[in-house]
Amino acid sequence: MTGQIQMIDFSRSFLTFRIDTDRKPPGTVSHRPPYSLNNARIQLECCCDVTQKVTGQTNRFVLGASCKTERVGVDQDIWTEPNADFVPIFSDDGFLNLKTYSRAGIDVELYPPGSGRQTDRQSGRHEDVFDRTRIDIVERPGEVLTSAEAIVGATLERLPLNARTRIETDRYVAVLEYPVKTMNANERDQIYQTDTGPLLLPDFDADPEAMLSRFELAFAAFNSPNWIEFLVRVPTPVSEDINVYHYSQPVRFEARNEVTVLSD
Repeated sequence: MTGQIQMIDFSRSFLTFRIDTDRKPPGTVSHRPPYSLNNARIQLECCCDVTQKVTGQTNRFVLGASCKTERVGVDQDIWTEPNADFVPIFSDDGFLNLKTYSRAGIDVELYPPGSGRQTDRQSGRHEDVFDRTRIDIVERPGEVLTSAEAIVGATLERLPLNARTRIETDRYVAVLEYPVKTMNANERDQIYQTDTGPLLLPDFDADPEAMLSRFELAFAAFNSPNWIEFLVRVPTPVSEDINVYHYSQPVRFEARNEVTVLSD
């Protein structure tokens, strides 16, 4: 192992958005909120720093954990219909809300009536739809595991692991940090392999101002420090006229991967 580094403690890192209809009309809900105020605190799944090589400017994007569309504080009938998996992606000043319904392409009417339709990819600025937002990232010391033996050992000792993946293109450098929730370990042959997600996958062809709206979700696996394979969530046909969102598109990148262990 190397010396200590600072790592994200994902168990204590969150994004929070506040809706206060007494102060601002809601812009992301499809029903009348039962109460005028709600703070939604969502645990982080991934942090992605994207640097433009020409300017050196870095923008940070974070992925919140998946939840369900709901009515908060009601006595019954909590789940909205149609229901969706809901995943938020935040930058410092913008958001992308991904919703997964029973099939791809469903949209719903925004509340209040007359506000338009909400697609399964809604993006915009925080200030236009939220009363307040926060991104709270907690770091703690950790160490980089520099060999397969060390990674296998830490896995079998049930230590908390993160991974960092650096991908470089002609235009961008992206660094992803994420918790390793599933790790395969073989102590006989000293083989390890991550299998974890969802993560943020940038569109490296996007212009900087469009980067947030072009993110996709993906699961990722690697067993080498030199490459990574993603399985990307995309519209996937299940019949002649119906698509569903499914992790079905494999993509491979040359990369620099590190597995890190959080210190006690």
